[in-house]
Amino acid sequence: MNAPADPRATWQLPAPGTLPRTADLEPLVTRVLAPNPSGMTLDGTNTYLVGAPGSGQAVLVDPGPDDPAHLAAVEEALAARGARCAAVLVTHHHGDHAEAALPWSARFGAQVMAGRPEVAGPEGRVLAGGDRLRLAGTTVDVVPTPGHCDDHLAFRIESGAVLVGDHVLGRGTSVVTHPEGDVVAYLESLRRVRDLGPSALYCGHGPELTEDPGAVLDYYVAHRAYREGQVLAALQDGATTVDELVASIYAEVPRNVWFAAAQSTRATLDKLRAEGRVEQAPDGTVRPA
Repeated sequence: MNAPADPRATWQLPAPGTLPRTADLEPLVTRVLAPNPSGMTLDGTNTYLVGAPGSGQAVLVDPGPDDPAHLAAVEEALAARGARCAAVLVTHHHGDHAEAALPWSARFGAQVMAGRPEVAGPEGRVLAGGDRLRLAGTTVDVVPTPGHCDDHLAFRIESGAVLVGDHVLGRGTSVVTHPEGDVVAYLESLRRVRDLGPSALYCGHGPELTEDPGAVLDYYVAHRAYREGQVLAALQDGATTVDELVASIYAEVPRNVWFAAAQSTRATLDKLRAEGRVEQAPDGTVRPA
């Protein structure tokens, strides 16, 4: 069983830990990196400012952690654009993306827009796939991308770039969280974004992907199929628990992210069980059907 080739391996991407704190990615978009690096967040959470130059406004996408230094960097980037915050958009409810949404929206006097009412807050707007937002002198299309978690959204901007949150990462692959994540939904969402023909993927963590976004999305689909095959092969070889599957499949991956690998593995087992390809015993052990 051969692992699919990651097209990013031949790209000239910034080395881990070298992303600049602030970067103008295109006329519509500035990225501000939050100071929360980790094995899961890579260099940190990417917060994006989106708006037409000269509009005097910008939309804040994924404010990230409620950190004073990050807030100061975001306010500096807004000032550099000559813009005020017109709205706060959130791709999904996880704290490394959403924690600052409500406190910062109060500071900026801007409405929060998200896929869950508890993230949007009492004065916010709950978004749905197909919504078109006309903000900051530009248009943002809301794209449903469940899979990483059930409320995940992506945002397509007028340049053709897609802000993908945790649906796609600048390095490595995303976790399908369990039990809220869903592998089938995740695969459908990958194909949905692929069909948009994105000019770039602006990821929730890691560098932007501009060279061949479609190839990365194809790789993500192939990677999930590869992991599924590994799970089935490990079960055939005698593994019966999630811990045994993770130890076998992710032996080359640092142990500090095995908890995330276990989530994706459980989500994969849910898919295989629904397809009748594996069976789960009352004691929780798993075997091929």
